[in-house]
Amino acid sequence: MLHSLRFLAVCSYFRCLSDIAKFSAIIRSNMKIAVVYNRESKRVINLFGIPNQERIGTAAIQRIVEALKKGKHQVRTFEGDKDLIENLEEFMPQVIKGERPGMVFNLSYGIQGQARYTHIPSILEMVGIPYVGSGPLAHSLSLDKVVTKMMLRQRNLPTPDFAVLDSPGFECPVLPYPLIVKPKNEAVSFGIKVVNDEAELHSAAGSIFERFHQPVLVECYIKGREINVGLIGNSPVEALPPCEIIFGKTGPRIYTYEDKTGKSGRRIEVECPAEISPDQLDEAKRLALTAFNALSCCDCARVDMRLDENGNFHILEVNSLPSLGEHGSYVHAAQAAGLDFSRLVNRLVEVASVRYFGMQAPNFSSRRGKQTTSIFNYVTRNRGRLEKTLQKWVQLSSRSGDYIGIYNAARRASEVMSELNLLPVKELTDNHNTWAWQSGAGLEDGTLLIAHLDVPLSEQSPPASFSIEPEWIYGDGVATSRGPLAMLEFALRSLNSIRLMRRKKLGVLLYGDEGLEARHSMLSIRQAASKAARVIVLRPGLAENTLTIDRRGQRFYRFIVEGKPTRIDNWQKKEDVLRWASSKVGEFSNMSLNLKRFNIGALKLETNSLTMHLPHRVNATLLMSYADESDANQVEDGISERLKGRHPFNCEFTRFSERPPLRRRRNNSKLLQEFREVGEHWDIKVNEQSSAWPSVAGLVPATVPVVCGFGPYSKDLYTPQEAVNRLSIVQRSLLLAGYLAEKG
Repeated sequence: MLHSLRFLAVCSYFRCLSDIAKFSAIIRSNMKIAVVYNRESKRVINLFGIPNQERIGTAAIQRIVEALKKGKHQVRTFEGDKDLIENLEEFMPQVIKGERPGMVFNLSYGIQGQARYTHIPSILEMVGIPYVGSGPLAHSLSLDKVVTKMMLRQRNLPTPDFAVLDSPGFECPVLPYPLIVKPKNEAVSFGIKVVNDEAELHSAAGSIFERFHQPVLVECYIKGREINVGLIGNSPVEALPPCEIIFGKTGPRIYTYEDKTGKSGRRIEVECPAEISPDQLDEAKRLALTAFNALSCCDCARVDMRLDENGNFHILEVNSLPSLGEHGSYVHAAQAAGLDFSRLVNRLVEVASVRYFGMQAPNFSSRRGKQTTSIFNYVTRNRGRLEKTLQKWVQLSSRSGDYIGIYNAARRASEVMSELNLLPVKELTDNHNTWAWQSGAGLEDGTLLIAHLDVPLSEQSPPASFSIEPEWIYGDGVATSRGPLAMLEFALRSLNSIRLMRRKKLGVLLYGDEGLEARHSMLSIRQAASKAARVIVLRPGLAENTLTIDRRGQRFYRFIVEGKPTRIDNWQKKEDVLRWASSKVGEFSNMSLNLKRFNIGALKLETNSLTMHLPHRVNATLLMSYADESDANQVEDGISERLKGRHPFNCEFTRFSERPPLRRRRNNSKLLQEFREVGEHWDIKVNEQSSAWPSVAGLVPATVPVVCGFGPYSKDLYTPQEAVNRLSIVQRSLLLAGYLAEKG
């Protein structure tokens, strides 16, 4: 009869668990899970308050990590201390709409202070990170044993009579002996003891006051059997098979801290399923589920009960953070229900995922079709790979003028394009300054993507190493060049993953002289842009959520003034070349005072002089920034006129480089609107912006729509501290790939 009851109990739990078997539909692969615990860390600002005395073993942590890895998750472990937010943000940065965030597997007992179990869940809720297990409210209620018993009584749930001792000078409660004595706000059986008279009560309570500095809970000792009921899930919550704690013949018939840590010298066994009748089984489940819900527990808990000699249950406490130790009753119960340790750990992740995200498949990214959904999945599930791609580009040095470095960068780009089945375009490739590829459908009337291979920083600027912070990624040229290249590569890989590459009219042009104002690549860029139906220039994003459709142009001039060498002791008798040249530069600047979005000034000034002589030659580089070409021509002609005629020195004023402006026009705004439509679905905002900095977008014919600044949002451009925003590089990769799939 007894074996039949056990069999029926196990079958019952298998049926219950089959109701949540659909949880396994929740995606497991590539989910980032941080296992957070407290063990030895003292990383706090100050150490004071009630210290945590619970410790989780390294072997137990490692078992959980290995179980999660079997579930195909990306796993890292962190101490739950003051560095936790920064560590988590680096490991699982902010997500975009529709992307499943990472999750914390919470094992944290807290470091110090009251309601320590609540500390990590509170932090996680504050910063918006999902986690496995109960929230702050449930932990706070269940850790306070007196509050727990009051709430159980309120729900008419049976719990032993009790009293609270607030200070050492207490009056003995009117309760029948024997009594159980325990700290009011501790766990894992700290300080628990059975007392049989007033002397033992004063002694046991005094030890708790001295060690734990908190009130003492005194409750009636229930003779009988100890039954534990583990729970898993939320809606519905399922009760695992009850376990019975089998005590040895010696020692108290309670589960002490010494028993749990193997220091008592006696052997405690767990029998599961417990040998109880079907009616008792139903009652144990009912009581456990009601207590679970009364304390607002989530995902998992363990309810400890006593079954007295008359067959009645009495709830002792609710463990909102049940032990996952291999000898614990919760793990035994899961095994009896058909869940080995690995499946149990991953089931906990699944039920937490359902609680946060619902029962639907994890990809709730797109209602536009399988293609954009697949692109979304590819980009968001490979964020780590995207950052690795960026790191590879950063570590490949190619400063402007470093032709070997630029050649190596072009060779890497060629390897990537070959993997993606893009074909070289010979007439646009000179293997020195420009390299171009196109899809099997060709570039004609398609989308042209433009980026540059050189890092436009001077050789004197110290190289910055690659590093990742919670919000920003740093490295040499990470914003000016490498961020756009990485997102370009990743967007194309996502297209290729759904076999769209060959069917799309698409071209890629990379140039290697951005630091030289694209002087040598200019003609190839114009030629390629004239073939395309639209052009996207991957310069760095200058502001969050913006694309650029209006840029100023730039002209560079060489202004040379030369006279005869003058001894320093004769400087007052003759005109000074340097002062005269400087005054002329000031005059040139004043010519633009009444013009909007126009500036001209000296970018660089060099002098030549003999020993003990004033400079006899000034070589100045002037920079003109303009929005309207007619204004630029007007000022340029005015300068030329002023320099005609007789002067005390020989003058030369020559334009040697120009970057045309990108004028605001209707077709650019229409292209921007198409990006807005793609971005709206993922809450990726796309606003327009004007920029005083020029780009090769100004080389695109007026009949061809173009947007610029499509690279990730960046800061501190052209400095060793430049950085790209981690979220932005994902958003822009997704936006570019989504546009190419949907509209390009």
